[in-house]
Amino acid sequence: MRTQHRLYYFSSLSALSLLLLLGGLTPVDLSAQEARQERQLANGIAATVEGEIITIDQVRAEMAPIVAQIRREARSRDDFNQRIEALQAEVVRSLIDRILIVKEFESRGAIIPQAYLESEYEDFIRREFDGDRSRFLEYLRENGLTPRQFREDLRKRLIVGVMRQQNRRSAAEISPERIESFYRANRARFYQPESVRLRQIVLMQLADEGMEPLRQTARRIMSELETGGDFADLASRFSQLETRRRGGDEGWIAREDIREELSDIAFSLGRGEFSKPVELGRNIFILYVEDRREEMVQPLSMVREQIEDLLAGEMIRESQEVWLERLRERAFIRIFI
Repeated sequence: MRTQHRLYYFSSLSALSLLLLLGGLTPVDLSAQEARQERQLANGIAATVEGEIITIDQVRAEMAPIVAQIRREARSRDDFNQRIEALQAEVVRSLIDRILIVKEFESRGAIIPQAYLESEYEDFIRREFDGDRSRFLEYLRENGLTPRQFREDLRKRLIVGVMRQQNRRSAAEISPERIESFYRANRARFYQPESVRLRQIVLMQLADEGMEPLRQTARRIMSELETGGDFADLASRFSQLETRRRGGDEGWIAREDIREELSDIAFSLGRGEFSKPVELGRNIFILYVEDRREEMVQPLSMVREQIEDLLAGEMIRESQEVWLERLRERAFIRIFI
């Protein structure tokens, strides 16, 4: 009978060492001994799970897309190192869990139908490479993969998705009492500032044209609005912001979300009212308030579904962790970094 929790840690990979593996430092930054250690680790084993190997290269590949963001956000070198170490631990655990989930799936005799796998494979090529197989193959070469290896990785990812879905607890288990209790304990989370649903038309001065052409366009727009013209249609025709594609829709805006000169005007308008042209610098703005919301703590009836989603998410995470911990307890796992 197997011993429970057989999880072993054999050595430690420092954040400094990991930076080298991720391309963040060169061997010049390390002592000769450390550099030799890093060259060994670069071709080494991060962990083994039931005899299956997770390599340092796999960990590095999973971490690489996130490292640049951590580097931008880190407040100091120590902060960066701590975040890198935390990310490393998270990635190794994720790779371990992926292997355990696949093995659990296969132990049940379950399979991913080949037709479904092929459909997902083709969908990936269409979605990520516009169906261009030559670009897809180049992507595989850059990542040191063959089409067969990519299919196998895709199969495992599909298995993980299927198994996680099967092990979710139902949101129906959330009682009305639990929802009400959460609302009472977290009323501040449901504070709603005064806000308006805003549309705007923005006319922007080109190089040397002066303001008069913009004023003429603004007068034409105001004439159409005053005779019943549709603001969204006019925004799509005249506004020079990207939001023209949405009829000038800026969504729900609180006072602090836009510059004071515009917020004072927007929040003085009633539902369905539009402003006069507002000149600010080299631009002209015309605002339209589609709807308004007053400052308030939203009542439970308005946020019940939101709370249910929050609690369901918590339950899913809890049930997933219980399930994964059960898989880990039964497995023989060794971690080397």
